[in-house]
Amino acid sequence: MNPLQELLATEQPIILDGAMGTMLMKAGLEAGDSPEKWNVTHPEVIQEIHQGYIQAGAQVILTNSFGGNRFRLALHRIDDRAEELNQAAAANARIEAEKATHLVAVAGSMGPTGQLLKPLGTITAEEAQEAFAAQAAALAQGGVDMFWIETMSDLEEVEAAIRGIRSVSDLPISATMSFDTNGHTMMGVSPAQAMETLGELNLFSVGANCGTGPEKLLEALKIMHEVNPSVLLVAKANAGIPQLINDKEVYNGTPQVMSEYATQALKIGTTLIGGCCGNTPDHIRAIAKALRQI
Repeated sequence: MNPLQELLATEQPIILDGAMGTMLMKAGLEAGDSPEKWNVTHPEVIQEIHQGYIQAGAQVILTNSFGGNRFRLALHRIDDRAEELNQAAAANARIEAEKATHLVAVAGSMGPTGQLLKPLGTITAEEAQEAFAAQAAALAQGGVDMFWIETMSDLEEVEAAIRGIRSVSDLPISATMSFDTNGHTMMGVSPAQAMETLGELNLFSVGANCGTGPEKLLEALKIMHEVNPSVLLVAKANAGIPQLINDKEVYNGTPQVMSEYATQALKIGTTLIGGCCGNTPDHIRAIAKALRQI
């Protein structure tokens, strides 16, 4: 049985992890560097981050592969290492999941290509699909239990990612979009439109991540739940809104703020709850504690 099914069988909310990028920056990753490269140059750091989230109560951890498609890796001139870096990302997470004292599923993180699709951009949906397929194949080889498409703004790109994944694997898929522009994604997709489309694609779960803080994300989730209450909902909000303090981004959402967000997310029908940018193990620990009390 896939560990996701085992987690669902408990009929309890499933705790997701927090931010990978936030923790990597604390560990010394410099702006503009490739987080994915750290899977092979600093595997012990990646594993320690996963371990921290697991000890905080996370039951699903996301691999350090958000920018692991060849288009994003090309920005760092390492697109020829996509297979190696994604396999390593999955392996690092798998090591910590296997060591955990509670059941932990490994989700292969897959972010956007960073390119606009034609006719607005320069790449075709087919080219995006091929890139996602290659990334998914490497993540599957590395040992993921599912795929986690996240921080998307274009429905066509989400669909390309789903087709790419399904061309190489039959593992479950989750998809979340970022509603960070007046209640819509950057490409103008509304929460209702997202659920109308994604809710019909036989995904494991659908929801929202990142964005402009817990409050706006919860508003999007309410709409998505009303459109299709039978779909498992995902909430992975940023820890508030970032502020520039001493030339560093600092998020204003405390662990207490995020525990209250998690409680509200559960009340509106969300099953998978965690955090995105700015969330640390302390935030996830507070979220897990609040949900367990309920």
